[in-house]
Amino acid sequence: MSDSPATTDATEAVQNRSEIVFLYDAVDANPNGNPLSGANRPRIDPQTQQAIVTDVRLKRYLRDQLDDDGHGVYIRNVQEDGNQYTRGKLLEDRLKAIDLDDYELDEDGEPDRLREAVFGEFLAESVDVRYFGATMSVDTEVRYAKHLPDHFTGPVQFSPGKTMHAVNENEEYDSLTSVIATQEGKEQGGFDLDDHRIQYGLVRFHGLVDEHGASNTNLTADDVERLDTLCWRSIKNQTISRSKVGQEPRLYCRVEYSEDSFHLGGLDKDLSLDHERSEPDEELRSVRDLTVDIDAFVDRLENASDRVSTVRLVASDVLEFSRDGEAGGPELLYDALSEALGADAVDVVDVYEEHTETLPDANSAE
Repeated sequence: MSDSPATTDATEAVQNRSEIVFLYDAVDANPNGNPLSGANRPRIDPQTQQAIVTDVRLKRYLRDQLDDDGHGVYIRNVQEDGNQYTRGKLLEDRLKAIDLDDYELDEDGEPDRLREAVFGEFLAESVDVRYFGATMSVDTEVRYAKHLPDHFTGPVQFSPGKTMHAVNENEEYDSLTSVIATQEGKEQGGFDLDDHRIQYGLVRFHGLVDEHGASNTNLTADDVERLDTLCWRSIKNQTISRSKVGQEPRLYCRVEYSEDSFHLGGLDKDLSLDHERSEPDEELRSVRDLTVDIDAFVDRLENASDRVSTVRLVASDVLEFSRDGEAGGPELLYDALSEALGADAVDVVDVYEEHTETLPDANSAE
């Protein structure tokens, strides 16, 4: 099992497809409110009672973390002098480094290679577009914008996440805010009672990095490796608002394949709760109340071991796993994968050590 981060040329093109499994949990939180509910209640599947988190919500966390890390982010909330940036202003910022003096005029009087330069400059300054794509329609006339396509299709996509079990809403928050309103309303003239949270939920996400789509947005191998710390840190750092606090990353795993256009698919569904070791769904209150069964997950990867290049992963020290009837912490998972795939194919991510290598000042291409 390797503990050292992989090193690649910052401009190296993505060669291999990756499949991502990402788990994080929420304790007394609203992991993704539904504004259409009228009270921003948690999104819950009415049939299964599983909490739902959209891919848009996850991407917002990732974009905000990229922005905090100092990377150029196109789709973000920015205010200047009290006014919200328009999409046009954000686009202008991305293209401000273009200088016509750097280009010779072609026969039509248009700067030679300008389209290629605009395309490259925009993507170099917009790491979120390299990952997730973007629609380029803007309300204002932006210089050079005509040289960009109408939209970029992102090579990194996540499916909507769901909890691995049924959840319960915590009605105590309604009672609590009602009491506060009774006490404070005398002086403040009212109180917002809409505070809906789930008691506990372990959310399971599936993601894919398409090596063919990567060329359309100039996604690099370093960009892909950045995900190995970005997902984890985004949940650690971006879930600090009143309704989002109480969320923690529990497992991140990126399987990089060695065969062109191949991936197993649905790896997230191969992780399930070990119901013999976990509390009943209605009694789950923390990560210590459950155990994740990894039998199907490890076996499926082992059966495709000749097509797996590497597995990059990290697990929370308090998340318990079970394998072949035995239970243990992250080392149980790491050892099982090393035995199934070979020690050289398994890299354990040191999130806080490795993330510094992905910051803009550590990468001249950013």
